Amino acid sequence: MDVALVQYINRLCRHLAITPARLHPHEVYLDPADAADPRISCLLNVPVESLRLRFALLQSLNTTLETFFLPLVELRQTEMYGNSIAALLQEAKGLIFYDTKVTVMNRVLNATVQRTADHAAPEITLDPLEIVGGEIRSSENSYFCQAARQLGCVPSSQLCVKLASGGDPTYAFNIRFTGEEVHGTSGSFRHFLWQVCKELQSSSLSLLLLCPSSAVNKNKGKYILTPSPITYAEEQLFHFFGQLLGIAIRADVPLPLDLLPSFWKTLVGEPLDPDLDLQEADILTYNYVKKFENISDETELEALCAEIASQHLATESPDCPNKPCCKFTYLSLTGEEVELCPRGRHIPVGWENKDVYAAAIRSLRMRELQTPECMTAVRAGLGSIIPLQLLTTLTPLEMELRTCGLPYINLEFLKAHTMYQVGLMETDQHIEFFWSALEMFTQEELCKFIKFACNQERIPFTCPCKDGGPDTAHVPPYPMKIAPPDGAAGSPDSRYIRVETCMFMIKLPQYSSLDIMLEKLRYAIHYREDPLSG
Repeated sequence: MDVALVQYINRLCRHLAITPARLHPHEVYLDPADAADPRISCLLNVPVESLRLRFALLQSLNTTLETFFLPLVELRQTEMYGNSIAALLQEAKGLIFYDTKVTVMNRVLNATVQRTADHAAPEITLDPLEIVGGEIRSSENSYFCQAARQLGCVPSSQLCVKLASGGDPTYAFNIRFTGEEVHGTSGSFRHFLWQVCKELQSSSLSLLLLCPSSAVNKNKGKYILTPSPITYAEEQLFHFFGQLLGIAIRADVPLPLDLLPSFWKTLVGEPLDPDLDLQEADILTYNYVKKFENISDETELEALCAEIASQHLATESPDCPNKPCCKFTYLSLTGEEVELCPRGRHIPVGWENKDVYAAAIRSLRMRELQTPECMTAVRAGLGSIIPLQLLTTLTPLEMELRTCGLPYINLEFLKAHTMYQVGLMETDQHIEFFWSALEMFTQEELCKFIKFACNQERIPFTCPCKDGGPDTAHVPPYPMKIAPPDGAAGSPDSRYIRVETCMFMIKLPQYSSLDIMLEKLRYAIHYREDPLSG
């Protein structure tokens, strides 16, 4: 119930854009709409006074953890010492607010900076013509591989920079595009991370695999690490992938990656659930295994084998030529037939060993989801940029939030983090048209607008100013800035919207109607897909 209360407070504070430390206990209440959330259903019958008292206790606990306890604790995970403070904290991490963890994490990141101001940032050169039109002729031409080759000889210490903040943040490396002149470093860096995520979740690179459940519209568009033996070159790419996760955390740029929860569980060191994670990743295999586990007699087994035989997954029994049977083999996630035990191709599945067969298939999928070789390389890359002990207190969902942010745009939060320049005001008619138009956009269109305006699809949902700090502490790319267009030539309705992506600045003409504002915004967000557009 404490964990459920912490999850609820995390969500409430995200909605109110404040930290739990600034939330008064009397502001805690359960809305009727929360009754549908199974994670907090256990709190529905608790008196509100008890909830508020318990929150006050958790609030006090988190204040002590943040200010005194956690900075003094060795957080490295080790299986050898089950009663270490790190091990006990890992069990109790559900009692710690997300903002408490992030505050401690940010302090550690700023305390582990290795590249000082007197060292120039590494610079890589990318050729945009290699990916014109979104078609990558070879994986070696992808931005991901171009960057991996060039940064492979750069010491990881040079990539460990302070947490991005303010108007001119320091990033792990600078990017130069062949044949293009780019002013500033932020816009090109954010565009690079967006393009790399797009490549990782495409057929141009083989590091990630679309989860099989996508085929039946479950977890559609979700990816897992490709579970196959890896070469040294592939290991280096997985290592670079881990580095990019750490670089994005230090840059505070949410990555538009859609990975299954099993990836984040393995990354933070949590065991997988043999039922839930199998169902999420491969619902067809889950149903197949359940059929064998729930068979009650040999007749049902024979009928099941006959059904499988009709799908070309079974062969005839050696004892009875006309009787179909299954063998101890199964298809891997990458499509190869593998033996579930030594000489599995010659061992038929019968009533005596059907449970062993089902358990072997489940075990195969669990090993494939854990992908120890690939995950070891990813964690090694991540550990070269941020201290891995920071993952000890994070849940898989919190690690995903810290790395990838939220896959939707909160317009109220964006509006609260917008500045109006050169005499513009929120009450100006064309500014009101602008926000009305954005409210009419779908989430997909909003993501395209954010990509057009600042070169990243997702924006952070937290900001230092929610602690009551000054606006100057905004997390890049905040705040969004709206300014008049350059020059005054021509009718406003004939002009186009321009942006400066490094500064998250939109130069907005004074359009005369909402319809024209909608037309120009939609033109802008779709036209920027043209790789040769200015």
